[in-house]
Amino acid sequence: MARIAQADVEEVKARTNIADIVGERVALKSAGVGSLKGLCPFHDERSPSFHVRPQVGYYHCFGCGESGDVYSFLRAMDHLSFSEAVERLAGRIGYALHYEDGGAAPETSGRTRLYQANTAAAEWFRSQLAIPEADAARRFLGERGFDAGAAAAFGVGYAPKGWNGARDALKSQGYTDDELLAAGILSQGQRGVYDRFRGRVIWPIRDVTGQTIGFGARRLYDDDKGPKYLNTPETPIYKKAQVLYGLDLAKKNISREHRVVVVEGYTDVMACHLAGVETAIASCGTAFGSDHITVLRRVMGDDSASGEVVFTFDPDAAGQKAALRAFGDEKRFAAQTYVAVAPDGLDPCDLRLNKGDAAVRALMDAKAPMFEFVIDQRLAGFDLATVEGRVGALRAAAPIVSDIRDTSLRPGYTRVLARKLGLDLAEVRSAVERAGRMSRAADARAEGSADRPGGPPAPAESPTDGHEPATVVRATIAALPRTADAALERDALMGILQYGHLIDAGEIDEALALPMQIAALDAVRQSVQAQPDRSRIGWASTAVESVREPYRSLGVELLTASFPALTEAEALASTRGLARKLRIRALEREKSELLGAIQRVPPDSEDGRTVRLRLRDLDARRRALAEGA
Repeated sequence: MARIAQADVEEVKARTNIADIVGERVALKSAGVGSLKGLCPFHDERSPSFHVRPQVGYYHCFGCGESGDVYSFLRAMDHLSFSEAVERLAGRIGYALHYEDGGAAPETSGRTRLYQANTAAAEWFRSQLAIPEADAARRFLGERGFDAGAAAAFGVGYAPKGWNGARDALKSQGYTDDELLAAGILSQGQRGVYDRFRGRVIWPIRDVTGQTIGFGARRLYDDDKGPKYLNTPETPIYKKAQVLYGLDLAKKNISREHRVVVVEGYTDVMACHLAGVETAIASCGTAFGSDHITVLRRVMGDDSASGEVVFTFDPDAAGQKAALRAFGDEKRFAAQTYVAVAPDGLDPCDLRLNKGDAAVRALMDAKAPMFEFVIDQRLAGFDLATVEGRVGALRAAAPIVSDIRDTSLRPGYTRVLARKLGLDLAEVRSAVERAGRMSRAADARAEGSADRPGGPPAPAESPTDGHEPATVVRATIAALPRTADAALERDALMGILQYGHLIDAGEIDEALALPMQIAALDAVRQSVQAQPDRSRIGWASTAVESVREPYRSLGVELLTASFPALTEAEALASTRGLARKLRIRALEREKSELLGAIQRVPPDSEDGRTVRLRLRDLDARRRALAEGA
């Protein structure tokens, strides 16, 4: 494959705001001047340690250590090759790439072709909704309160009854059977390949960035013996355990409101959005699970108890089972979780159809805390008229109350449980406390298992004998000595890495030429000094990636950590001042050495006169630097 011209690689990166790309998957908020932070997309965490520096085009997680530029982010998140990542961003900004052999762009392959095939299929299905045969699909949508405008807004389409309609249309656009099979658009049978979706209403399923990655299809005809709902199978780009229908449309409101509404189907999502509940999403062909929670938390910025997650469930047995399953994962949210069950057992789509948009909005406002709902579900399985039933119900419900995260709520719900059961408050309180102790003991056992064989290895000690250890300790800001010299060197490098492209080289070059006292920081300094052009955006990421091990991680942290300043102007002034302090410190140390030397030479000697002249010069240079501040 032809290589993309390096100048174009740099140009696309310079024109792309990394915060826009990361922000499509992670809710970012300000973390100081020039810095944004959110929950890390590379590991599960409860407090945000993932930092993005748009000015330098770099990200770093202070929790797991993942870092890189916009290309490495796309490659890690979407499993793209380097060329595919560049091509994706170039297409996003409308930039025409050039290739080293001077030819046209090569035919893309792999995951990029799967995205393209799904996008082409979505457009074809959408166009088919207008053909005469699609009358059943249009009638299905109309009966549920969705007009042509609603269908267009959600990209709803129709798959004709024939076996090869989609196949023929997409092959005419250059897609092969193998590509369409890999994308899940075709299926393989004994007689060959054929359209997977036939005679169905089609919903395009998009990832959080808005790219079509698969489809959901609803049966329309009585002679269709397939399942009521049929989804795209697992593909390299469609993982149902991680996909949430409607998230691409809801993400901005979810991030802004710190609220998400989890419904059960495509039409429920449409109904909620059209009714003004624009934070609604649904899982796709699978139960809502822990991977979905991880995706949602990143979009919500779910790092405090101020957020809300509202689940809507049918009041039937299946809905109750879904509620209990959701409660099992409830503690994975930092946000508070609620349940909304519509009167008469109506789902949001039917509720909107029968009672209007206001009823859908009111349903969400009438939510009940998840644990209150689950307590009632647990109690429903026992005969509270008997002693045995009340004892069993207490054992089943006590762990729910003990797991309430807000400790100020537990006493109140302990009294509620005692009242529901008709038991003495002291007896119920004792059962709740006992359940809490058992839960904590189980958590402690689970944590302890990580220390046994098979758990993660402990980091190796720092080398003290001059030999490299088997495992090198990762250098970090936190591991630096707590001295004035270390603080000065750390902050100076931090400012230069983050704002060096905005400062004239003459103001920092002399400081960078001075060796630093802390070996780890000096390793970073050497890499920074070696960069030929610090005026371009992106030079700093090249610098930190060039730092020799085991100090590269320290360079990355210095590039992405919050710089102690309130505004960019203050940060620039501070960086210039820190560079001057490094130079002043070097002059003071040289002066100290000369003062020692003058004691060892006759004052009237040539050496004595030379030392005094040198001291006078040092004092003048120091005054000039100090006055420059």
